Amino acid sequence: MCDASAAAALDTNHFIVASDEDSRLRIYRADRSGPPVREVDLTGFLEVDPRSPETDLEAATRVGDRVYWLSSHGRNARGKFRESRDRFFATKVVTCAGEVTVVPEGKPYTELLFDLVTAPTLARYDFADAAGRAPKTPGALNIEGVCAMPDGRLLIGFRNPIPHGRALLVPLANPAEVITGARARLGQPVELNLGGLGVRDLAFAAGQYLIIGGPAGSGGRSHLFFWGGPGTKPRRVVHAQLRGLNPEAIIRYPQRGWQRVQLLSDDGLRLVQGQPCKSLPDPRRRSFRSVWVEFAGP
Repeated sequence: MCDASAAAALDTNHFIVASDEDSRLRIYRADRSGPPVREVDLTGFLEVDPRSPETDLEAATRVGDRVYWLSSHGRNARGKFRESRDRFFATKVVTCAGEVTVVPEGKPYTELLFDLVTAPTLARYDFADAAGRAPKTPGALNIEGVCAMPDGRLLIGFRNPIPHGRALLVPLANPAEVITGARARLGQPVELNLGGLGVRDLAFAAGQYLIIGGPAGSGGRSHLFFWGGPGTKPRRVVHAQLRGLNPEAIIRYPQRGWQRVQLLSDDGLRLVQGQPCKSLPDPRRRSFRSVWVEFAGP
């Protein structure tokens, strides 16, 4: 795969990745390059539309032995509605015969877009209008990040819209209930000054959030920010140079804290011998890049 768009750590040596091109989760070694060690096909579990099966998985976060996943909830690149892109679901991390993998848990939730549109606290963002636009156009709707908050809620990060030039975060209060069929309860939004960038992913540990800020559209550069939570201002990480990368996933390994963090680059459009990676006819030649960023402290 080339389009590494969402990921989470499974143990000290393995991480799991979603592509925004299909509904397979792939497990890789964290200590060496190479193909996935195993794959989990969620096509049937997610009940995708066979005519337009792309789920556009864009965000993941781990809470205990559960990984929550979010699709973009946006239109396709041509602005067409695709029902398969409206998914919030969970997988459970399990170890069998010494091998770590995941299995589906609960059932996929397909009403989050409706909840965003109808939530009184979010009315000023007019998500009904935003959801009708191609995801990379100004003012469109495009979810790309999610992370666990210390109080058990999830924080959803939007690549688009960027209201008043500020990145948008929306808390989800009851994720464990949502995967059993309950309606999502959405909290008060948070707007952050990331220099006009939206959220490509975010992670939390030790009282700090690490955020990848990136453009809502194509092109442009991404930057890392530390944020101490509501009431504080984001601080750009100036020593992390991401030139040439398209970072879309943060993997934080609990035993490493913020000392060493893994970033994955969505390399679907990266040219390989003159061809976009995702278009290479031989799937064995498709790949994405993983880099490590080291911090002395947040």
